[in-house]
Amino acid sequence: MSDIIKHECGIVLIRLLKPLDYYRQKYGSARYALNKLALLMEKQHNRGQDGAGIACIKFDVEPGERYIGRFRSNDSQALREIVEKVNSYFEEIRVNNPDKLNDTDYLKEQVPFIGELLMGHLRYGTFGKNSIESCHPFLRQNNWKSRNLVVAGNFNLTNVDEQFQQLLDLGQHPKEMADTVTVLEKIGHFTDMENERLFREFKRQGHSNQEISRLIARDLDVAEILRQASKRFDGGYVITGMMGHGDAFVLRDPNGIRPCFYMQNEEIIVATSERPVLQTAFNIPMEEIHELEPGHALIIKRNGEVSMPEIRSPKPRTSCSFERIYFSRGSDADIYQERKALGHNISKKVLEAIEYDIDNTVFSFIPNTAETAFFGLVEGANEWLNGEKRKRILALNGELSDVRLQEILAMKVRTEKLAVKDAKLRTFIADDLHRDEMVAHVYDVTYGVVRQDTDTLVIVDDSIVRGTTLKQSILRIMDRLKPKKIIIVSSAPQIRYPDCYGIDMAKLGDFIAFQAAIALHKERGTDYVVEEVYEQCVAQDGYAKEEMKNVVKGIYEAFNEQEISDKIAELVTPPGMHAEVQVIYQNLDDLHKACPGHTGDWYFSGNYPTPGGNKVVNRAFINFFNKVDERAY
Repeated sequence: MSDIIKHECGIVLIRLLKPLDYYRQKYGSARYALNKLALLMEKQHNRGQDGAGIACIKFDVEPGERYIGRFRSNDSQALREIVEKVNSYFEEIRVNNPDKLNDTDYLKEQVPFIGELLMGHLRYGTFGKNSIESCHPFLRQNNWKSRNLVVAGNFNLTNVDEQFQQLLDLGQHPKEMADTVTVLEKIGHFTDMENERLFREFKRQGHSNQEISRLIARDLDVAEILRQASKRFDGGYVITGMMGHGDAFVLRDPNGIRPCFYMQNEEIIVATSERPVLQTAFNIPMEEIHELEPGHALIIKRNGEVSMPEIRSPKPRTSCSFERIYFSRGSDADIYQERKALGHNISKKVLEAIEYDIDNTVFSFIPNTAETAFFGLVEGANEWLNGEKRKRILALNGELSDVRLQEILAMKVRTEKLAVKDAKLRTFIADDLHRDEMVAHVYDVTYGVVRQDTDTLVIVDDSIVRGTTLKQSILRIMDRLKPKKIIIVSSAPQIRYPDCYGIDMAKLGDFIAFQAAIALHKERGTDYVVEEVYEQCVAQDGYAKEEMKNVVKGIYEAFNEQEISDKIAELVTPPGMHAEVQVIYQNLDDLHKACPGHTGDWYFSGNYPTPGGNKVVNRAFINFFNKVDERAY
């Protein structure tokens, strides 16, 4: 994706099933779980670079001793700072008590993150400040162990205002109107209610308070807590939680919008946002890794019992297709094939655009995450070319000379690495005019492989969100090679609608496809359509979200995909371009053929899986029309 957007966070939950010393004896270190946590977080760093945090709960700790450890960082190298912080405890022991480095009991007493239950989180801030208070995990403390709660997650709720009001109705005074606060406090509230219910029950049975604490820890109904807390959640979420007495959970939304995978053996249970990181960290086959079903929770009791009850009734599965197009690591076996299929599926459109002139076309990709789709596109072009070679050979009816055969066999798809991105471009320039010039040099190009005024460049991108990088950088720098034409190929469809489930695409006016539609209405004198859609949005503004419809679809109804693509090409073309510019997008049908298990496409189609989505898109249009520069949820 050439346009930088922030998106889903990454989670890790680790529960050790053996005594801590077991891992020291088998793996040579009491830091086994910590090392796995660090590796799993590092392998998911693509999911969060605005902050990170870890937490740990120790079992069987004497009263008066700390049993919950947490450290968060919003440093630009947050994960590194966390690792250095944890290492500092061991370094202090190495200097002062080196003989204790292999003493598991001593390490558990002295190091906050040596314990049986661990959590890690990587944050991409789709909203709010990048302050330390915004970093997960979040902690709700209490002197009763079973009322302590640590929560982290990959989630966005569309109805934070409703959740906030429910907390007020419960008599609470939340410190902030944010989904992180409401999720923590909703789960915390029903955790308190369950504790109180069990306390009264066991008190009636004549148990002492100390006995009751142990019994509550044993019988706490985590599934019911989650059912009550999530009853009115509207959004995409994977929420991980740890309770002070040792229960843990991972909860997934009923549409399966956000991803979650887990593995379990006799030693350990681990949940993450992505599948290949588990394969890498534990060197296990894909078949040993399972997907947490939508609407279900993975619940691990303090005694090691594992269950996966249904918490919310599963709804039609609409897992986020952007996970497959761009966000998740491309090393996943299925994702790799799906991204290749995206490129392959669009190859016919590209061949038609170049009029099948393979000899005078150079294929490339930008950025690196588009490489796999590029491979698929080239495969599709080669399949056509092989068919073309066969037809030409057969057409000669046996009169095939060696020279002609060599000419036919020499036909090939020309592929080159044309764009190289500088890791970090630094400049002393402060004024906007010259800063834009520097932005144009974020990418460099390979000279000497493009024939001036003869070759067409085909450049594959994962998706085109705002078109800013295309206009300010990519097209300008590619034009220096003096191609006849530049075709930008998006392996994703046109992004027309805001996301409200965890991707930083919340403002309609930012999208180049939306800008193109508005520009076409102005050109054709159909501005009244824009006003009509605004009036329809305002008319629904007081409705319950369940009654709302996405009326913003009306903005696009007058145009076909090609008309919008052509206008996008015009809008992203910088002044003074030498080459002609064309933009080609994937269509929705071919997207679904490539990614059949991930049908969530609301940012392309406007078909939101939850009622809150329709509320968000209509509000986003009202904000656009009224020139209000804020997100709609």
